[in-house]
Amino acid sequence: MAESALHPSIVALVSLAANIAASHPKKGLCQIERLRGFGISEEQIAMAVDIARHIRDEAGQMLDAAFDEEAKLTVAPQTAVSPAPTLDKPSAKAACCTPTAKGNACC
Repeated sequence: MAESALHPSIVALVSLAANIAASHPKKGLCQIERLRGFGISEEQIAMAVDIARHIRDEAGQMLDAAFDEEAKLTVAPQTAVSPAPTLDKPSAKAACCTPTAKGNACC
C-alpha cells in the first residue's frame, strides 16, 4: 500500500458515511460488511452512521428553510422535530456543526 493511501477500513468508513449522508439507494450496506471484516466495532460503525444521518438531516432542514424563505411560505413548526437552523450569517462564536442527538460531534 502506498504511503499516502488510506487504509481500506478508512475508505469503507468514509464511503459508508457518504452513502448515508447522500441518501444513496445502496445505503452503504456493503461497506458495513467490509468494516465488520476489518474488525471495526459495532459502536464505531453506529457512531459513523449517527453522524452521517445527522449531517443528512441537518442539510435537509437547511434546504427546506431556504426554500420556505425564498418561496415566502409560512410553514407551521412541527413539535417532534427541532426547528431548522437559520441561514443568517453565523456569529463569530458559532460552532461549525451541532452534535448529533446521541451527543456525537460531527466535526
